[in-house]
Amino acid sequence: MFCSCGPLPALILVGIHPPKHETFDLAAHTNTDPKGVVRAVDVYTVQPWGLYMARPTPGRAQFHYLESWLLPALGLRITVFHFNPGHEREQDYYLDVGVYTAGPVCWHGEDHYLDLVLRTGRGVHVTDVDELFAAVRDGLLNAESGEHAVRTAVATVDALARHDYDLDRWLASIGITLTWRAA
Repeated sequence: MFCSCGPLPALILVGIHPPKHETFDLAAHTNTDPKGVVRAVDVYTVQPWGLYMARPTPGRAQFHYLESWLLPALGLRITVFHFNPGHEREQDYYLDVGVYTAGPVCWHGEDHYLDLVLRTGRGVHVTDVDELFAAVRDGLLNAESGEHAVRTAVATVDALARHDYDLDRWLASIGITLTWRAA
């Protein structure tokens, strides 16, 4: 939201949360979400460029299943949500900007607020810029990490635009092929 009259109202930025952390335990086949809830994972697949996870999402009204690829070198988590009827959204992929770290048994993710909503062939929308700036302002994320998040988002938007907003075309051009299962 742009306001030429001054800064955004403070109430928009109140209650900013610290960066969300997640754990992906390959041995236990679990995913611990940012709230500490441990969920069973149906599939983990490790590739040289990242980690694939597929799991149900019990208790979620909006969607019943999610699939994600963690791509550490790109600073992205790419997710496909399988929406329940009546909760569909106009998006093909949801990209979280953050730091994703590979480990031999556990992978870790730290979300850096910025999200990109991709509609294949049509465009990409960047969200939560206000949250990122508030987190940096409030000391929840250091300035270097905030700058890295912005640079990652801009580079991703640029790459997608150069490939006609086609995620698969962009990633194939850098040697990454993502696979998804139907759920």
